[in-house]
Amino acid sequence: MKLLDRYIARQYLINVIALLLIFASFVVTIDVSLNFDRFVSAADRYLKEESANPGFVRRAVVTALLIADLWWPRLLQLFNYTLGMVMVGAMGFTFAQLVRGRELVGVLAGGIALHRAAGAVFVASLALTGVQIANQELVIPRIAAMLVRDHGDAGKRALGETSVPMYKDSQGRLWFARAFKADEGELAGLMVWERDAQGLATTRIAADSARWNGKAWDLENGSAVRLDEPEAPSAVKRIETNLDPTAIKMRRYAGFAQSLSWMQVSQMLRRPELLDERGVAELERIRWGRLSILTANLLALAVAMPFFLRREPCNMIVQSLKCAPIAITALMGGVLGASAAIPGLPPQVGVFVPVMVLLPVAIGMATSVRT
Repeated sequence: MKLLDRYIARQYLINVIALLLIFASFVVTIDVSLNFDRFVSAADRYLKEESANPGFVRRAVVTALLIADLWWPRLLQLFNYTLGMVMVGAMGFTFAQLVRGRELVGVLAGGIALHRAAGAVFVASLALTGVQIANQELVIPRIAAMLVRDHGDAGKRALGETSVPMYKDSQGRLWFARAFKADEGELAGLMVWERDAQGLATTRIAADSARWNGKAWDLENGSAVRLDEPEAPSAVKRIETNLDPTAIKMRRYAGFAQSLSWMQVSQMLRRPELLDERGVAELERIRWGRLSILTANLLALAVAMPFFLRREPCNMIVQSLKCAPIAITALMGGVLGASAAIPGLPPQVGVFVPVMVLLPVAIGMATSVRT
């Protein structure tokens, strides 16, 4: 029995790896073809900094290295995003190969139920899910700064310096900074406007720079001026706000919040005084939504499996066409349900609505297998 399990699991994992490689190659090829000029420009910039007079070969090598530098962290993130779809597709290919070779007929002839063959695939899927969790919690947070880079930033290892547009914190204050040094957690040329209930500015706080100390921004040469009652500026040494460096990164760089680990999100949620209601709900959806998506991926696999787990040979193309809309709906429902707010439900419950819908469907499909 163990030999059969190893054989099916090995075939399944080979198909998973093949699909991941094919999908990654397709995505990278499309992106490079659309942004090749930007990669070449970035390579020319690096070569110019070295004061080199590059030839064609050196220029091509540097361009290829920049493409690899930009995409290797993105591929790790892409693995997490596409694993559910890949697991379902690899399961279909695996059982299609077993059906075509009449191997499932041999399994039945040996007195072994088809659920045993399904169990080998499901155990391998649990192992892949474990790899996905380790990747999300241990690897992705360490390379978060590399995931928000643009094509022109290939080769850089830091977020660098960027401006901070008008951001509103949980107390209604408007924040602007001439420069935000994301890697040092420092603001330069800071301006903060405090407002009344009608949204009118009442106080302007200015500082040459500000550095985050873990709880608040420490201001250098900070001063506050009342706009409704002009008077001499008063010194301000620190400001407490929910706009810490991580929050600014989350707003400034799309997708940065998705790169935080469970522990990092939990640490932010343990500071409710620095978060508004919308920010708390978003972080709760990110945290619990990951668990919901992992569960929905496994349930989608269970829903799709009976279409390919057949006692007798049949047309697998037809089975694939029957399975595709159901599997895609289950996978996309899990992703959308984990990211969209459901009115009337707290985010900790709302993200699990797709799981609650898929669970009875998966149980019904699993028990419908004729074996």
